[in-house]
Amino acid sequence: MARYCEYSDNELVDLLKSGDRLSFTEIYNRYWSLMYAQVYKMLRDEEETKDVIQEIFSNLWIKAGDIKSSHNLGGLLYAAARNKVLNILEKSRVRSDYAKSIAAFVTYTDPETLDKLDEKRLILIIEQEIQRLPPKMREIFELSRKDDLSHKEIAKRLNLSDQTVKKQVQNALKIIKPRINQMGLSMVILFIFR
Repeated sequence: MARYCEYSDNELVDLLKSGDRLSFTEIYNRYWSLMYAQVYKMLRDEEETKDVIQEIFSNLWIKAGDIKSSHNLGGLLYAAARNKVLNILEKSRVRSDYAKSIAAFVTYTDPETLDKLDEKRLILIIEQEIQRLPPKMREIFELSRKDDLSHKEIAKRLNLSDQTVKKQVQNALKIIKPRINQMGLSMVILFIFR
C-alpha cells in the first residue's frame, strides 16, 4: 500500500473529497510551510499569518467536495491565501483611512463643534500614552504641554539643565508619536500637543 507522501496532489484531492483525513494531513504537511512563507511575506505579522493559514486549511477541509480534481492544488491554496490577505489589507486600509479622516476632522474643525464623546476618547488615548512614559520624563512632558511651562522654567523648577529638559520632551514625543500613528491618529497629536 502506497504511503500518502507518494501520492500526487490530484490523488490526494480525490481522497480528500471522500473525507479521507490522512490525505488532508498530507496536504497540510506538504503545503503549510510554503503557504506560511508566502502569507508572512505579505502581512509581516506572525499571529495574523497563522490565523490566515488556519482558515485556509479549515476551508479546504470544509469545502473539499467543491474542489475539482483537475485544479492545481498549490495554485488553489495560493489563490485562497492571496484573496484572504487582500481582504485583510483592504479592511485595514479602510480602517486606517477612516481613522485618518476622523483625525483630519479633529485637526481642522473648531473644537466646539466636535462631538464631546469622541474628543474625550481621543484625549483619553493620548493621556494613556503619556502615563506610560517613565516617571521623570512624564513629569517634564506634562509641565511642558499641560502647564505650558518653558524649558527654562521647568529646568529651574526641577533643578535640571535646559538641555536635559529639552531632550526629555523630545524623547517623550518620539515615544508617543509612533504609538498614536499606529492608531491612525497621527494628526491628533498635532491638535493636542501643538
